[in-house]
Amino acid sequence: MRIGIVCYPTFGGSGVVATELGMALAQKGHTVHFITYGRPVRLRDHPNVHYHEVRVSDYPLFDYQPYELVLTSKLVDVAKFAGLDLLHVHYAIPHASAAWMAQQILLAEGRRLPFVTTLHGTDITLVGRDPSFEPVITFSMERSDAVTAVSESLKRDTYAHFPLKREVQVIPNFVCVDQYRQTPDPLLRVRYAPNGERLVVHVSNFRPVKRVEDVVHMFNILRKEIPARLLMIGDGPERQRIETLCRQSDSCHAIQFLGKMTRPEEVVASCDLFALTSEAESFGLAALEAMACGVPVVSTDGGGLPEVNIHGVSGLLSPVGNTAAMAANAKTILQDEATYQRFRKGALNEARRFDLDLVLPRYEELYSSLVALENA
Repeated sequence: MRIGIVCYPTFGGSGVVATELGMALAQKGHTVHFITYGRPVRLRDHPNVHYHEVRVSDYPLFDYQPYELVLTSKLVDVAKFAGLDLLHVHYAIPHASAAWMAQQILLAEGRRLPFVTTLHGTDITLVGRDPSFEPVITFSMERSDAVTAVSESLKRDTYAHFPLKREVQVIPNFVCVDQYRQTPDPLLRVRYAPNGERLVVHVSNFRPVKRVEDVVHMFNILRKEIPARLLMIGDGPERQRIETLCRQSDSCHAIQFLGKMTRPEEVVASCDLFALTSEAESFGLAALEAMACGVPVVSTDGGGLPEVNIHGVSGLLSPVGNTAAMAANAKTILQDEATYQRFRKGALNEARRFDLDLVLPRYEELYSSLVALENA
């Protein structure tokens, strides 16, 4: 099949999943066209992969450049000249409405292009709840040929926040477990934990919903019980505030900010524990990637996290904002080697439930059913 993929090209989970999905499809022989305003950070060269940049002109009439319209035109252009069989748009805003407009333009010319909309989280639970977006998002989802969500939690939220009458199919996020390192790198361990301390790691985009300050508070409690160091990977609007918070604590010397990394899992694999303190996660891809490295997870119980981080198996859950409980959970996992190894094994086993080899066929089946309907 010839598949067009629309996504945000950034470090966020939706862009990472869309890119890895496209790469996996290309490796299976499908031709994949990425259509977005920047080259996705995870995109790698492959004979079956093509990238089309959406360029918005800087015209003085517009205070805000009309990206949705330019994207629509680019979708029509690629669909025509690359002979696309199907579009798969990730994140509803504004990709689903652009896909529908492109579909209508092509339909007027005698050709119908089906499109799939995948919901990833904040397009439904945060941005999408803005009343100014709701009618467009609802309309676009209703007109999509298929709608998928990355977790049962997100599916429930979609029906709760939107007057949607159509089916939403759950296809979870995924990892290719065999591509992850499951043993620590001794050199990295010496670099970040020179005295043999336990290594705790957090990865996020440092947005308010991640509650990154709770990671620091949890770590400060944990360090009173266990020698530990904390690695903070990522960047975003909250980073400066969190750095200031760290400098005011007694643990400042034990915390390192590593910034954005294209492949953070290469550092995560050498850590002992992954901490995720989010107010809500539609899925928790960062936690799943840690689990694929055999790293146990302490996380909140918001959104889809309990579907990924199985309490007592791959890690432990605690209520949002309860940093004392999270620190106690971290101590439980780390305090003795037998318990720690049990959680390591559980984390890796649970990650295998989301292996690419199990999830990819579900997308291929969905694509094939939609293309077959058009060709019937």
